Amino acid sequence: MARLSFTLLVAVLASFVLATASDPDILTDFVAPANITGQVPGSFFKFTKIRSLVDDNAEFPKEFTVTKASLAEFPALDGQSVSFAVLQYPGGTVNPPHTHPRSAELLFLLSGTLFVGFVDTTNNLYTETLQGGDMFIFPKGLVHFQYNFKSDVAVAVSAFGSSNAGTVSIPKTVFTAGIDETVLAKSFKASILDIKKLEAGLKPKA
Repeated sequence: MARLSFTLLVAVLASFVLATASDPDILTDFVAPANITGQVPGSFFKFTKIRSLVDDNAEFPKEFTVTKASLAEFPALDGQSVSFAVLQYPGGTVNPPHTHPRSAELLFLLSGTLFVGFVDTTNNLYTETLQGGDMFIFPKGLVHFQYNFKSDVAVAVSAFGSSNAGTVSIPKTVFTAGIDETVLAKSFKASILDIKKLEAGLKPKA
């Protein structure tokens, strides 16, 4: 776990490389929470929800899992144009095609193997197989994915140049947002029955 702690530190530093003007500039050192008067305590700038990931006794998740440190989870990031995520991939799992509309993503693979890729606006597909220690950049707003095709687990960290990069999951957005099934059937040249099967498969488990 010492190696994991070191690589997490590397990824945090990498996040500052991604910091851009994608978020509005602020005219103060930081954005203080509205419910605090006087000096903001140091604890406001500390995020502890990733501690469990460096716990030797923590059980690895059975499904693909993302632990985010973005504006929603860490309010001190407001106005700082940076955020962070830890991604855990059990063997055979995938992070489905998705986009981040407000930031590029710099992914650093800590351990394991990942097949990754993105599609540009001219419909060209770019893919690579990553080994532990490799980095890969997913350009801002483009559809991309990651797949752990091996039986061993994989762990990665991602840095974003926005405190709220946003995530648009392509399968969930298309098939669970309530788009008319006739529109989807015509768009995908499929039957409405096929569309219903896709919608049913993507509904949250009870």
